[in-house]
Amino acid sequence: MRAFVFPGQGAQFVGMGKDLYENSPLAKEMFEKSNEILGFRITDLMFAGTDEDLRQTKVTQPAVFLHSVILAATLGDNFNPEMVAGHSLGEFSALVANKALTFEDGLRLVSARARAMQKACEIEPSTMAAILGLEDARVEEICKSIEEIVVPANYNSPGQLVISGSIKGIEIACERMKAAGARRALPLKVGGAFHSPLMEPARLELAQAIDATMVSIPVCPIYQNATGCRVTDPSIIKQNLIAQLTAPVLWTQMVQNMITDGADTFVESGPGNVLQGLISKIGNVETMHASSLPLS
Repeated sequence: MRAFVFPGQGAQFVGMGKDLYENSPLAKEMFEKSNEILGFRITDLMFAGTDEDLRQTKVTQPAVFLHSVILAATLGDNFNPEMVAGHSLGEFSALVANKALTFEDGLRLVSARARAMQKACEIEPSTMAAILGLEDARVEEICKSIEEIVVPANYNSPGQLVISGSIKGIEIACERMKAAGARRALPLKVGGAFHSPLMEPARLELAQAIDATMVSIPVCPIYQNATGCRVTDPSIIKQNLIAQLTAPVLWTQMVQNMITDGADTFVESGPGNVLQGLISKIGNVETMHASSLPLS
């Protein structure tokens, strides 16, 4: 069975999507429609902006979403998922890909999500860190022992877990993780503590937008971040989307469940190939990038 997966924030690079725009009339049409919906020419920033431009959350999230969704759309009959999943932001791309969300609604929600998260980041300085070479249970134990806000945020693969919290909490956690035997405890250059309680203001704001958006029965199941489980019920999809902002991304569990349910080939649609690397560490399956498939 073939699963399509979609990356999240951090996969962006200057120039992404330009080849699609220049070589596919469908892609060009979708990019131009996106410029109208967003009210600014995001294509200019994606194709010829600076790294600093793309690091702005209000730009990064729509940009990664657009590249992911438009690349999948240009595959035509070669886009044939039997299940989908997305990492954090990528969950919105996955929901457009399996037709639970329209392209336009997906983009509007992603833009609203980015703005809400940016505002939440400005309320209290916060950050994230990657912990390598330590068992998940030990990372969880250390996080619980710290009085500051610090929680597991991304279960990316066995031995690779990202934590999220206040600046002070992450500093203390990194010291304790290294003392406990972590191979690396690396602070990340991100705008805030995503997938933590510090995103509660963003969750409340985005919940209103999600509740007001039509979610249809998807053409294939999605495995969602907040639970790691297979979902087709639109009401549950909405609940999990809202919970996602403050809940950890259960990527390891999601991929394991997809493999258990029959996935043997994973196709990454979007900038970069980070998810292929993570999936290879989780299960013995085939991985490829959507760009290796012929356009329609």
